[in-house]
Amino acid sequence: MEKPSAGLWRKIKSRYNLVGSTCSKCGSNYFPPRIVCRKCGRESKMEDRKFNGNGEVVSFTTIRVPPDTFKDEAPYIVGVVRLEEGPMVEGHIIENSRPIDIGTKVRTTFRKMYVDGEEGLIYYHYKFEPV
Repeated sequence: MEKPSAGLWRKIKSRYNLVGSTCSKCGSNYFPPRIVCRKCGRESKMEDRKFNGNGEVVSFTTIRVPPDTFKDEAPYIVGVVRLEEGPMVEGHIIENSRPIDIGTKVRTTFRKMYVDGEEGLIYYHYKFEPV
């Protein structure tokens, strides 16, 4: 199986811009983007929406035994964040000397996710940091 190139990775709008979708009929917001609203079905008309990236932690866990890609980062926190606009998003939560707990306010930041071994391609992604 061929690995995706960094260029392809960067073309995915939702990875770099926290772009989801909104149903212009009922106002429901989704992340990742959807082509059909769960509430409106065929009647839906979906539009791109860039979320502001602010939200709060609704669940989290500490990863102590990570996959090889993140072995140098362990232990690290992964959590589920409810954005102010409604959708729930999962991602890494950066520890910045502020304690993480349910209800912790966070904001999106874009950081290096990992470096692909031999090729040295750097992959970036959104992460969350406490505010």
